[in-house]
Amino acid sequence: MQTLIRPHTVGKSFRAETQIFTVKLHLKQTVNCGLWHLEKQTQNKTQQFQRLIMEIKEERTSDEAQHFLSASQADNLREPPFTSIQRIANESKLEFVLACKDLVATARDRKLNTFVQISVVHPAEQTLTRYSSTEIVEGTRDPLFLTGVTFPPEYPIYEETKIKLTVYDVKDKSQDTVRTHARSEHKEPRTDVGRNFLGLTTFKVGDLVKSKEQQLTLTLRTSDGGKTVGTIDVSFVKMGEIEEGEVDHITTDVQGQKCALVCECTAPEGISGKDSLPLLNAVLKNPICKLYRFPTSDNKWLHIREQMSESTLSFHVPKELINLNIKEDMRRNQDLKELGELAPHWDNMRKNVIAHCEQMLNMYQDTLADLGKHTGSSFKSSCSKGEKTLEFVPINLHLQRMHVHSPRLKDSLYDVITVGAPAAHYQGFKNGGLRKLLSKFEAERRNTGYQCIYYSPENTAKAKEVLSNINHLQPLISSHADQLLNSASQHSPDSLKNSLKMLSEKTELFVHAFKDQLVRSALLALYTARPGCVLKKPTVPRNSVEGCGDQQGQDHPSQIKRQNSIPHHSEYDEEEWDRVWTNVGKSLNCIIAMVDRLLEKDNSSSGIKESENDPSSADRMVSHTSGDWYEQLYPLIITLKDCMGEVVTRAKQSMTFVLLQELACGLPQRLMLTLRRDIVFSQALAGLVCGFIIKLHTSLRDHGFLQQLHTVGLIVQYEGLLSTYSEEIGMLEDMAVGISDLQKVTFKIIEAKSNDFLPVITGRREHYVIEVKLPAKMFELLPQEIKEGKQLHVYPVLFNVGINEQQTLAERFGDTTLQESVNQENFELLKEYYKLFTEKMPPDCLPHFQEQNDLKGLLENLHQNIQAKKRKNVEIMWVAATICRKLNGIRFTCCKSAKDRTSMSVTLEQCSILRDEHQLHKDFFIRALDCMRSRQTQGALNESDDPETGCLTDNKPTSRHFYPVALLLVSSHLLVVWLILSLALLLAKYQ
Repeated sequence: MQTLIRPHTVGKSFRAETQIFTVKLHLKQTVNCGLWHLEKQTQNKTQQFQRLIMEIKEERTSDEAQHFLSASQADNLREPPFTSIQRIANESKLEFVLACKDLVATARDRKLNTFVQISVVHPAEQTLTRYSSTEIVEGTRDPLFLTGVTFPPEYPIYEETKIKLTVYDVKDKSQDTVRTHARSEHKEPRTDVGRNFLGLTTFKVGDLVKSKEQQLTLTLRTSDGGKTVGTIDVSFVKMGEIEEGEVDHITTDVQGQKCALVCECTAPEGISGKDSLPLLNAVLKNPICKLYRFPTSDNKWLHIREQMSESTLSFHVPKELINLNIKEDMRRNQDLKELGELAPHWDNMRKNVIAHCEQMLNMYQDTLADLGKHTGSSFKSSCSKGEKTLEFVPINLHLQRMHVHSPRLKDSLYDVITVGAPAAHYQGFKNGGLRKLLSKFEAERRNTGYQCIYYSPENTAKAKEVLSNINHLQPLISSHADQLLNSASQHSPDSLKNSLKMLSEKTELFVHAFKDQLVRSALLALYTARPGCVLKKPTVPRNSVEGCGDQQGQDHPSQIKRQNSIPHHSEYDEEEWDRVWTNVGKSLNCIIAMVDRLLEKDNSSSGIKESENDPSSADRMVSHTSGDWYEQLYPLIITLKDCMGEVVTRAKQSMTFVLLQELACGLPQRLMLTLRRDIVFSQALAGLVCGFIIKLHTSLRDHGFLQQLHTVGLIVQYEGLLSTYSEEIGMLEDMAVGISDLQKVTFKIIEAKSNDFLPVITGRREHYVIEVKLPAKMFELLPQEIKEGKQLHVYPVLFNVGINEQQTLAERFGDTTLQESVNQENFELLKEYYKLFTEKMPPDCLPHFQEQNDLKGLLENLHQNIQAKKRKNVEIMWVAATICRKLNGIRFTCCKSAKDRTSMSVTLEQCSILRDEHQLHKDFFIRALDCMRSRQTQGALNESDDPETGCLTDNKPTSRHFYPVALLLVSSHLLVVWLILSLALLLAKYQ
């Protein structure tokens, strides 16, 4: 019987076989793919092991490294040893400059616009990475490039490393899209259409380092290696060292100087770079360097290394400050709770204030926790300026350093701290900044007296000072009193005198702290706030301290009676406070009289031995011995502590009541203003601490500077580039208050006892002390006054000149009075500092080119420019910066985000310094400026790594009201309407 196979059965069988085949094929492909991935992972692991061996090769030989691997792995990973070219610890490993000759153009009559791209061939991985490039030199076949190449100390470069130099011809400089950041060659996204390849060459680093002339002349060839297209000279650069052929033109001051990467200053005598680096490495990190060479007017070469470093203080200082604010607010809340019984109105007010304060305290604690979790970059980019968790952190805080190696002069350093304007960006500027908000709030608070008692800002500041003195002096007095008793028990006259001296000094400060009328009036106000108060002024004083001059008063100190606590419901003596706090002074007088009497008896007892046979003398000696010093001083010390405790209780409650009025008269605006002020101050303080540490380190061997530091203090000059238009008005108002608040900051230099060199902040909102730690060898160089802990003052000044297109609108249609008033106020502060400087410092403290007559003329010039009210008067910035440098000050440059305007200002200042102080050739000024400003030469960051990439929208004009004038010129009527509407919107915005 013939078997019939139906068509659909055949189809099913075929499909099943097909599926089985497909599954088998897929499995086979999966296995092959897995094997390929496994092989790839093995190669990656092998490369990782190779890199690990390369990193530890300086500490262990290759044979020692093989102990960590199996025999087969060691054989596979065996590499020839690489030779390090590190010359000095933490110094740039390699620096060189380039020049081309006899380049061949692709077209006969074409003028070349060339640049050189530098790539690195890593010897271990044999991978090619684009590193940097030079600037574009136009219109020549023999380009000499002013931008050099520098490799930082952490870069893995060895004598076996190969450098590839590729020369390109740019068709149109304006359309050139070349990027020069580090990127693997095989990851090139596309071929740039705006440039033509000319030629390339390679060389080994060891060949350059070991060459006699410190120079290599290499032939440029086409990609196939057949055609010669010119030559390129590679010249080795040693910053801070005398170059061959220049000995006759260099002073002996330069000989032997070396420059480190992080801080390229000459270390003081007795201080090695190794000793000072831990301090700087704790403050600065991630340095980015660029190398330039510029000709001088006498045809010599200036070598300039430009360095930008991040600061770890961007996050460290805000965390320290927030932690202090939390502790201060917790003490204040506890004092409010311990204020005692109050009338219903005041008690409800206290409860409301405490509730708001607790809420604000939780906000500070959350912010501190968020900052503690932060990882990644050590600075806040402008993209993050609106983030709530980072609002205490300054924007783009960096050190910009220019190190100049001149053939004629001593090596020089020029530092500028760049940072975004201290401002509360998250809080916004709809209602203005701190300057406007504080003035408005104070005016409104005066009109709320029916709800609370009005105390002026001066009185509230005094109340906080009294509370601070109480918290500081009370434990010190108790400690010195205990030391006095200890000296008495040991029967040591010298120790007794020293203890009494310290106790007297602190007690006198304590007594004088309460001589203010504010304490008396606040006590009366607090009494009236108690339930059922009755005022009474008795005619006969009670419970006063009797005089201690007579013998009876001294033998019976119990006559000094303690006052009861502030009375409730009963009588209140308005003069009682005077008796209470004067009891402390009288108790001290009794102790002094007793000590004098004991010492006098001790001296008289020395003659007893001469009359041992006299019975009466023997009786007196026994009586003296039985009357122990400790027993006679103990009751007086207890009385002093009791009187002091009574004063503390009353004063603390009265001053806390004053702070209660301050908080209650503006809830919640008062707390929000305090938060905003803390935010702005935190940003300003982080920059100041960074600048102070850098200035101290670079000037540590300058005795004149150290004398100025502890005698007068330091001038700190802020250069503001904010416009007086739109939101930047609020930023300028915030910045002006934040910088002014830096006057309440002092510095104290201490010797570091560990490897932790980060500064420590102590104090309270009205007065902060920054403790800067120095290594022992650096600390020894300080004057004795600084070593003993003398507090060092700073004098911050701000000069602002808007320079962008928004300032043009503000000057034509807006208001610039804010900028004018800020400049005038800070000029007066600068003039006061100069007067103090001339009074306290000797005339020869400044170098010959910084004579006081020059400073006086510069001050007059600055005053004239401020009074001139000229539009965009940048002369104000230049003159103020010059005065700051001549006064050994610290320089800051600020704009909205410390990017575009700041970089333009810093580079212009650097080129001006090279021209005025180092004889930069006048024909190369513009070209030097272009080199420093060129984005093409900033090859240290990948586009993906640049924190500022993608944030360019921050620089767009914020105006949404000013339309293109060209369109409006079609009709004069439209132009008039546009002007009227724009002015109306401006007026409405700033009402």
